[in-house]
Amino acid sequence: MKHRGDESGGVTVTACLALLALVAVTVLMAQLGVAVVGRHRAQAAADLAALAAAGGLVAGTQLACARAEEIASRMGAQVLTCVPVDWDVTVTVRVRMPPGPLGSRELHARARAGPVEDR
Repeated sequence: MKHRGDESGGVTVTACLALLALVAVTVLMAQLGVAVVGRHRAQAAADLAALAAAGGLVAGTQLACARAEEIASRMGAQVLTCVPVDWDVTVTVRVRMPPGPLGSRELHARARAGPVEDR
């Protein structure tokens, strides 16, 4: 006959709770890693799109922004804005991250490209 004060199985419950906490922390760290990689991907797409647009300004602003959109789409991003001013171009892109445990996210990045000024 068991006594009411018997604590057998208490360690099993504690170990299950610790394992659950470990799994939760692992999932959150993985989601954080996905967000960091996505941010780098968005910034790389913005940088390359801005460089492509700046390189194409000789052909006109519409063609330059079309080049930016082409490069961004090849990198899985969407150009939100393409603003040429003189020989500089500022491009803003959006990258959609796949849904994870915390849901899907949209990441934005902006880059500017143009000639280097002499000082």
